[in-house]
Amino acid sequence: MSRRKPPKVSFRWWVDRQIAEARERGEFDDLPGTGKPLPKPTGNDAVTDWVLREVRKGGHDTTVLLPPSLALKREVQDLPGKLAAERTERRVRQLVEDLNERIRQAYLNHLSGPPLTVALVDVEEAVEDWRRSRAAS
Repeated sequence: MSRRKPPKVSFRWWVDRQIAEARERGEFDDLPGTGKPLPKPTGNDAVTDWVLREVRKGGHDTTVLLPPSLALKREVQDLPGKLAAERTERRVRQLVEDLNERIRQAYLNHLSGPPLTVALVDVEEAVEDWRRSRAAS
């Protein structure tokens, strides 16, 4: 652990001094990614870029990082693909009804973040679309 910053020394100088001493001790040698270029910025801040890369690298779904209102909107958009993988009508109905219940709760709970603009999914229409997609394949 580093010592405390001496009085009458700028914070910037103190941090730069700590880094220089660590470099002299070789603490930055052989770090993962040494000698590789930094990834291109995406327009987000560095922390956001890093989090997105790590989540994707771990094979996780990045929609968990969205505000609830946008996550629900994305879920409605992705619903047809999700339903196409299901084998039974009962399961399709369960998934749509579960999504609708979460949409209802979101409207009741007045979520923070962007406004919630997603409508409930018509269960019968979703089931009919699922049937048509199964018949076509």
